[in-house]
Amino acid sequence: MPSDPPLVERPALLAQMVENRQLSPSDADAFARLGAPAESEAGVLQWLAGEYGLAFTSLDEVDLDRALSGKFPARVLLKEELLPLREEDGRIEIALSRLFAEPGLDCLKAFTHLELKPVLAPSEAVQREIKKHLGVGADTLNLLEQEEGFQVVNDDANDDQDVEKAAEDASIIRFVNQILSDAVSLRTSDIHVEPFEHELRIRYRIDGLLQEVPVPPQIKRFQPAIVSRIKILSNLDIAEKRVPQDGRIKIRIKNTEIDIRVSVIPMLHGEAVVLRLLRQSGGLIGLEGLGMAERDRRIFERVLEMPHGIALVTGPTGSGKTTTLYSALTQINDAVRKIITIEDPVEYQLKGINQIQVVEKAGMTFARGLRAILRHDPDVVLIGEIRDRETAQIAVQASLTGHMVFSTLHTNDAPGALTRLVDMGVEPYLVASSLEAVMAQRLVRVLCPECKEVDCSDRTQALRDRVEALSKATIYRAVGCKECRMTGYTGRQALFELMTITPPIRQVLLRGGSSVEIKEIARRDGMRTLLEDGWRIVCNGTTTPAEVLRVSKDEDAAFAAE
Repeated sequence: MPSDPPLVERPALLAQMVENRQLSPSDADAFARLGAPAESEAGVLQWLAGEYGLAFTSLDEVDLDRALSGKFPARVLLKEELLPLREEDGRIEIALSRLFAEPGLDCLKAFTHLELKPVLAPSEAVQREIKKHLGVGADTLNLLEQEEGFQVVNDDANDDQDVEKAAEDASIIRFVNQILSDAVSLRTSDIHVEPFEHELRIRYRIDGLLQEVPVPPQIKRFQPAIVSRIKILSNLDIAEKRVPQDGRIKIRIKNTEIDIRVSVIPMLHGEAVVLRLLRQSGGLIGLEGLGMAERDRRIFERVLEMPHGIALVTGPTGSGKTTTLYSALTQINDAVRKIITIEDPVEYQLKGINQIQVVEKAGMTFARGLRAILRHDPDVVLIGEIRDRETAQIAVQASLTGHMVFSTLHTNDAPGALTRLVDMGVEPYLVASSLEAVMAQRLVRVLCPECKEVDCSDRTQALRDRVEALSKATIYRAVGCKECRMTGYTGRQALFELMTITPPIRQVLLRGGSSVEIKEIARRDGMRTLLEDGWRIVCNGTTTPAEVLRVSKDEDAAFAAE
């Protein structure tokens, strides 16, 4: 009589796979007895596929038949984690991570009456591809379609009670929650819900660029209920569909608090919604984490220690100006300085710093709040944005009366900030005597470290020949992998153009000189332009020339080509 096989201790991965029904206990013990390290789920599944005579795929380079997924109920595919791959000779290949998923396979057989061929694949890859090809919330919308009596009212209908009832439906609530949760996990900064004649498009802004989110085509039917659900969360009027509305939502996901600013605007085919996600507990990076060049960081730190004056950070919306200013305030936040900010909105809560929220409806404007701040004996004042002449003049007066003022301004480059203030109505001599430094910045995407490759193309070689700073650099290109969602990039880094206001620049400003003349003087004094700072991080292997040129001004690119 043969003796029982010796007991072996199952590694944590094997124990987890047994619990998830990916392995039988006997298979787990058999793998453990081999003495092979259980390092990854993919490795164990490859062994299992060999044992049972099945195929294995990582799903990295598999071309899926998109039309095939429509033959099966999304609810079953999502619940059982089954992914139709392709149909050959009357057999449909189904990727799965659980060998013992007979109930799900039997259900699919009943729908198609075709033979199914299981193909093992890692669970994370299966889930990723299911979401990509079926769309976010496919199971929810599938369930809604099956519910009897559920009706979505058209935008033109007058019965808003039905829309409100639909918006409170558990499935609609779940769908909106899925959109928010998915956006947070993908590091999304903005969610765009856009109505068109025959579709409702959802896009996420990730690393500064919009990416379309796959959603089921039937989502258009539930457009009014989805928008109404967002309005309810934002405390907005769901009956008002003719004028723009603004609101806010505060959520907590995985111990992370997120403040969401909501903008609803009526469009031709319904109301469009944009949600801006502000992570309250995201953690701030210090100046050393901003990625400044050593020279620029030393100069900026000297500016921070000045007793009075104005320091501006310029750039378009979403260029990281607030993050830079908050990092600066964190650097100088101590017991001997009183720091007060006035912002719209307050994006991060800073410990030890007094922060004021602008409320236009209540009359709390930047100008009114700034006047009040100056009566609170501050040492340092942060103005979220200089938007008008009144705010600019008060900021100048504050700096001239012994306060250090930080703010943002919308200009294309650092020299342009001086002429912009003059255009807003501030006298040139006041700008010349109060302004100490201007820093323009842009954000470029950072290459994914998992898939970036050395770029040896003719175009890159031509750029090397043209730009001296790149002549001996190793230049990389974006490729794309599952870690970066096939974009080739993950995260962003800032480019900086720091200009200090020197006596020659003040003289040019006083005699009405142009920003071009100011720029020439600043460059002679050592200012590095945005493009030149971009070449610095291209040489570091951080980003690509295409990214730098995407955010740089045309005249800078022309300068580089000379």
